[in-house]
Amino acid sequence: MSSTHKRGDLAIDQRLALATAARRLAEAFAGTFGAETIERFLHTSYDQFAGKAVVPHYLPLLAERFARQRLHALARVEGHHDGRPIVLFLCVHNAGRSQMALGFFEQSAGDRAVGWSGGSEFAVEVNPAAMESMAELGIDISREFPKPWTDEIVRAADVVVTMGCGDACPVYPGKRYLNWELDDPAGKSVEDIRPIRDEIEHRVRRLLADLEIPASRTSGIETQ
Repeated sequence: MSSTHKRGDLAIDQRLALATAARRLAEAFAGTFGAETIERFLHTSYDQFAGKAVVPHYLPLLAERFARQRLHALARVEGHHDGRPIVLFLCVHNAGRSQMALGFFEQSAGDRAVGWSGGSEFAVEVNPAAMESMAELGIDISREFPKPWTDEIVRAADVVVTMGCGDACPVYPGKRYLNWELDDPAGKSVEDIRPIRDEIEHRVRRLLADLEIPASRTSGIETQ
């Protein structure tokens, strides 16, 4: 791998953690991607989060998770298709609306579809009030983390749902786009977020119906 993809300022524990992550990714994508591609995606993913990390100890884990998603996307772009539709939810911070939409989508679609999310100016953490509002419905989004989008992720998606990112949202010819006008939950209380959350659930369930994906019941809110 070209040394230009590796940072020269990493502590020993960070280098070891990234090396371990690279081995896991190599096993997961054996026969699809070589070591150079895997390490390039891993280290560029690390760079995406390095400037915003509150707890540097977790950076290699975030980089591995994001690199795994990006490699799945690249595999899809290169023709490795398992038949499941991919929906990408985009907003500004990837900390509220898009994370709630992803939570509903994954809960309802199960393994019948793939959901991803991203932000144009991704935040440091998921909005705690958004997490609490989702937890009220039994959906845990606390393990999610804000992330950007990348070229291969957008190209791999079948449907791109935008929520308030405006001109910053990526536009690719031939891609199906949906624009959901929703209030931004940033700075709002759990009480104020609930109507936003419920509207997101309605829209996710309508999207699943449009994609002909049977949706499991999540919170008693019926598709209108």
